Amino acid sequence: MMLCDSAQVADGKLYILGGGWSLTGPDPMPSAVAMKVDVGWHEAGSGHHWELYLEDADGQPVMVQTPDGTHPVEVRGEFHVARPDTVPEGTPIDVALAVNLGPLPLPSGNRFTWRLTIDGDAREDWALGFTTRPVLEA
Repeated sequence: MMLCDSAQVADGKLYILGGGWSLTGPDPMPSAVAMKVDVGWHEAGSGHHWELYLEDADGQPVMVQTPDGTHPVEVRGEFHVARPDTVPEGTPIDVALAVNLGPLPLPSGNRFTWRLTIDGDAREDWALGFTTRPVLEA
């Protein structure tokens, strides 16, 4: 996983612009999460559900105002992987995912973490932390 300014997937590859940062703001800015998932050979041929959640420094969901009320910042999706004929049996299969986000109204001078789950499984290294810069007094 990588934080970036924007990302897209084409022909199974990630194309990343402004990648690898962990400090943003203080003003809301567009951002993206680029992900490369290694799917086990035995897990190919079936659908997989992923969820990405934004948490604050206390591990609580980040809430934002929407036209439908206050909601947590989260993104969900599905992917399906087929076993390629051209790779040896047992080889993990690459899946590229890109989640582009509009400017999020996050408080300045705070720490946040994107957490990923796949098929309900969460791992400690499936997390991306970042900090919003404090507002500088003029």
